[in-house]
Amino acid sequence: MIFTYSPNENIASLTRGQIEEKYKWNLRDIYKSDDEWGKNFELVENAIEQYDNFIGKLNESPEVLLSCFQLDDEIGIKIERLYLYAMLNRDSDMREPVYQAMDSRIKTLYSKVTKANSFISPELLKIPDAQLLKTVRSFNGLQIYEHFVNELLRRKSHTLSQKEEEILAMSGEVTQIPYTAFSLFTNADLKFGNIKDDKGREIEISPAKFYAALYSQDREFRKRAFNAFLRPYTEYVNTLSSLFNGNLKVNIFNAKARKYSSAREAALDRNNIPVSVYDNLIQTANNNLKPLHRWATLKKRMLNLSELHSYDLYVSLFSVNGGRKYSYEEGVEIVCKALEPLGQEYLDCLKIAFNNRWIDVYETTAKRSGAYSSGTTFGIHPFVLLNWTDLLNDIFTLAHEMGHNMHSYYTGINQPFIYANYTIFLAEVASTFNESLLLDYLILNSESKEEKLYLLEKYLNNITATFYRQTMFAEFEMNVYDRTEEGEALTHDLLCKMYRDINQKYWGPELIIDKEEEFTWARIPHFYYNFYVYQYATGFAASEVLASKVKNEKKPAVDKYLQFLKSGSSDYSIDILKNAGVDMNSAEPIIATTRKMDQLLDKVESLLNGG
Repeated sequence: MIFTYSPNENIASLTRGQIEEKYKWNLRDIYKSDDEWGKNFELVENAIEQYDNFIGKLNESPEVLLSCFQLDDEIGIKIERLYLYAMLNRDSDMREPVYQAMDSRIKTLYSKVTKANSFISPELLKIPDAQLLKTVRSFNGLQIYEHFVNELLRRKSHTLSQKEEEILAMSGEVTQIPYTAFSLFTNADLKFGNIKDDKGREIEISPAKFYAALYSQDREFRKRAFNAFLRPYTEYVNTLSSLFNGNLKVNIFNAKARKYSSAREAALDRNNIPVSVYDNLIQTANNNLKPLHRWATLKKRMLNLSELHSYDLYVSLFSVNGGRKYSYEEGVEIVCKALEPLGQEYLDCLKIAFNNRWIDVYETTAKRSGAYSSGTTFGIHPFVLLNWTDLLNDIFTLAHEMGHNMHSYYTGINQPFIYANYTIFLAEVASTFNESLLLDYLILNSESKEEKLYLLEKYLNNITATFYRQTMFAEFEMNVYDRTEEGEALTHDLLCKMYRDINQKYWGPELIIDKEEEFTWARIPHFYYNFYVYQYATGFAASEVLASKVKNEKKPAVDKYLQFLKSGSSDYSIDILKNAGVDMNSAEPIIATTRKMDQLLDKVESLLNGG
């Protein structure tokens, strides 16, 4: 399998105006102009008062209840669309004050809507359970809300009075401040300085260039990039620790207000995930750290290092023709071929996305770093943000985000608005599933021992980054919340020590942890997402099971998988996964992932020994 070398040097320094239109998302699919956005904003703002017509009347008749639900859906559809347009414009250039203001306005509007409709749940819960369920099941038009009502009743003990719900709704905009400030500070204001790259050229470090540098064969360049990228986090650690602690306390406050025993219980209960699933992940991973320790030992030996440092963990041990570069077009072609096992229906949907500017490809000045899929916005296709750097890793990011994208697309066209979304617990299944098929395709079509080793290493790095590293983050997050809830003050020194200790435990004695690495907790945006990261690990484990079924069972497993993508939130996440063929109440998917890493290491060592 031969890939052409197509470097895209200096693309990261370009402005958006210098990028061809075909590589930028077409936001006119949402609104034709900012003015149209403004008009729709006013429509929602003026519609909010209509909620007053239903206060105290939801038990009058099924017709009144249905009208209230329909109003809430209509406003919800509009506000999601407004938010999507503001968010994508803001993330295109985070210095642009127009879109920062627009983003702020929509958050304020969302808080107003949340306050205005906060009476619905408390008022419904005053109706006797049996009567409410009978009304919903028997009246034409209300039936689709049955799962919504069942979910409402499940969380009845954590729903407050109407006045209390109003107060919490009013606080929504305020409680977003720690994350909003962190995001703006790290994406728009933080400067990382200039360093010499591996070719002796002076470059300005950015998040995308930092991650690209970690794959360089030049160790001194990796070290320079590593130190330069983390240095600002050490310099502003007081600000960052204040934002970090503020976010913890926001989530703890909300959990206590809703009568949960912990922030973790509250976060998991939103998706009806038992805390035991989280505990099982941490415990099972801790009992199976040997594959990761084995990988660290092999890396150190293959790199011929006296000391293994964090900036050595991503560099490839096995290069092919000196390392390959991949254009975006090549990445699209490879992803489409890799996902052929999912059938023509899936491929046709994928190509619609690639051919109609759903994707913003390249890094540009002040564009948001990293990658994401925008999720389901009812009536609008999802969008994907990338920061393409011509690395193999970018192809995996593309496959990953298109997994999210297709999940959102299928959900949006198959579910009513009330269920046209899905939990993060499910989202990371679709993304890592695509990565698994991509790796299988690349390994199967490898033309040499060297290329096979290179791809096996990629698989190992995927397990490391998506399973073990995210589990490590999940354990760190659990620990910082536990300590805060116990009344302990988390100084930045303590946070650094906690992160250092857990990092050492996961990687084992071979890893030397530099002082800069201790500050990694300060740069991880996912710690602001409230017990988000564990779902990367559980999703990875589930996707490995489902991908194996698709490969072995063919069409029956494909049909179940596509139904999984179409299910949205029409059932509980655990049950949707179980219907697709994997039981996350069991420890087996977690254990299977650690076994998989051992098997991959066996293959690598066999090939190295002439096998």
